[in-house]
Amino acid sequence: MSDDRENWPFVDLLLRKSKRVRDGELTLSIRAQEDRGRAWADANRYRVRKVWKENLSAWSDVERPKYDAAMDAVLNAEVPALWCYALDRFSRKGAEAVVPILGKARVVFDYEGLDSMNERDRKWIIDKAEQARDYSNRLSYNVSSTKAKQRNEGRWLSRAPFGLKVNKKTGKLSPDKKKSKKRSYSYWDIVLRIFTEIADGKSARGLARDFNGEGITTAWGNAWRAESIRYIVINPVYEGWLTVSIKGRPTAYRNEEGKRVKVAAKKSEMIPKKLAEKARRVLSGHQILDNTPKEGRSKHLLAERVGCISCKYAMTLNGVSYVCSGPACELPAMVTRTLLEKHVLKLWFARLDNAERDDPILTVVAQRWHALTRPKEAKGMREATAALREAKSALDKFHADDRAGFYEGRSARYRIPAKNKAEERLTAAEKRVEKLSGGAVDITFLMWGHAAKAWKKADDALKRELLGLAIDRVYVAKAAKKGVRFDGDSRVVIEWAQPEEGDEEPTLAA
Repeated sequence: MSDDRENWPFVDLLLRKSKRVRDGELTLSIRAQEDRGRAWADANRYRVRKVWKENLSAWSDVERPKYDAAMDAVLNAEVPALWCYALDRFSRKGAEAVVPILGKARVVFDYEGLDSMNERDRKWIIDKAEQARDYSNRLSYNVSSTKAKQRNEGRWLSRAPFGLKVNKKTGKLSPDKKKSKKRSYSYWDIVLRIFTEIADGKSARGLARDFNGEGITTAWGNAWRAESIRYIVINPVYEGWLTVSIKGRPTAYRNEEGKRVKVAAKKSEMIPKKLAEKARRVLSGHQILDNTPKEGRSKHLLAERVGCISCKYAMTLNGVSYVCSGPACELPAMVTRTLLEKHVLKLWFARLDNAERDDPILTVVAQRWHALTRPKEAKGMREATAALREAKSALDKFHADDRAGFYEGRSARYRIPAKNKAEERLTAAEKRVEKLSGGAVDITFLMWGHAAKAWKKADDALKRELLGLAIDRVYVAKAAKKGVRFDGDSRVVIEWAQPEEGDEEPTLAA
């Protein structure tokens, strides 16, 4: 029997159960479908090659990678047959889903007893597929209408978000301030802390690390991740607005009039608008903390970055022009501030817009952006990287001493301790760097043509910082003669920033 079974052809099983089981619709569980499929395979002398399992809708607006893979396998003759429990488990797109397989590939619909390679079943398969489509259309319309009505009333229709609770009668949300014997804080306390600390400049990764170090877990008992904190900060529900998910991003729901809908219960104290907006700006890097005007802080775009190409002395602003400050410069340069700024900005845009991902300029921009927006983290990373270089150097020195015979004779007993100490020091330094470099630095808002948009949104202080991400110095040459039109290409030289030697190269966000 076992030898005979090895000669049986293969069959794949396509199993699907919707995440939501609708009223009046009886569906077999994934396990029950698999048991039934394997029983069919045995009865019809097939061997199960692969089981494709789905737990999502079969409707047209849902991507179904498992379904696509199963269809490719049977249509390309990788497997001679595909088994599916029922036509409505297969697809609810109607005839367009089943016509490609009729007479071309064997798909068995067990519940209806239909076979796509059976000429007599063609009409029945198409009819059943269209019936499933009609049923799904009616159900979708009814469900959509009901949901739209409930949403317009400001009702929350699913599990309450972290830190909030839902009133089962009204569907309204309010802060979950309940504490337990096991924890001295409420989940709402955590939400408040997230918004407050992010707004104060704490990174999502750093805050997640703090939570995990303090033994604070998510509602599911899991460790915190930076992505979880970011999701909370960008979610409008914490300000009291009803939300829907669009491509995985929480977005404020809008009714037919285009207005947002309140989901917060009356008198509920949600996250204040100003705090939420500030946290999001800081999180996205669009606000640099402590950017208030201070005495001695440069106000003009290129102040302290312009130099005379002849004497290398700084050019200072005098009225509307930058003027060479060299006491004995033979070719003192002078240039109108607005003309110089316009030209430098044009070069800055071009440099960033045309940079490839492996361009060193992006490495230094990422390094400086990280240092600018997360100064504490950047300082820690610099210190950790320096410790790593030192540890590598110490291990290299050990090997060099060992090769030179330093640990021979009476010094032999020091060899193993010295080796272990150097290796342990390097391991600890590597772990420290790995811990601090766990997340990517997102500078995509300055790449691929987006720099102009970021520049337009920035205030004057941030514009100075953005320019300094890529430019160290701007040198200007004296004009050929008095009164000629400004020619930036012949008179201006940009000293572009270079990555710091030995620093850990940051990971750029995709």
